[in-house]
Amino acid sequence: MAKSILIVDDSASVRQVVGISLRQAGYEVIEGVDGKDALTKLKGQKVHLIISDVNMPNMDGISMVKAVKEMPAYKFTPIVMLTTESQEEKKRQGQAAGAKAWVVKPFKPDQLLAVVQKLVLP
Repeated sequence: MAKSILIVDDSASVRQVVGISLRQAGYEVIEGVDGKDALTKLKGQKVHLIISDVNMPNMDGISMVKAVKEMPAYKFTPIVMLTTESQEEKKRQGQAAGAKAWVVKPFKPDQLLAVVQKLVLP
């Protein structure tokens, strides 16, 4: 069975690029347009990894990470932040919230897939 990955980004083009890369690598992809939308998509289904932007309307990525980590079913789900933010302070906030990796945009699909493969065990 394919592993499921939730992509959370307010940019449709970023979701599309990431989604294509992941689908070509054999993953099932679920998309969320912001943190709030992502939380509604998590209701009970198994998600093996979450890839999220930081700066989004309604609920930013770091707030979403904190909310996900409070949900028993997703407490141990790895989260990758995919963002234009490269400041150390933002990275620290992300790590403190529970993010496992930080990938800065623009990114190469191969770079993102390498991170995904380290975090999503077969």
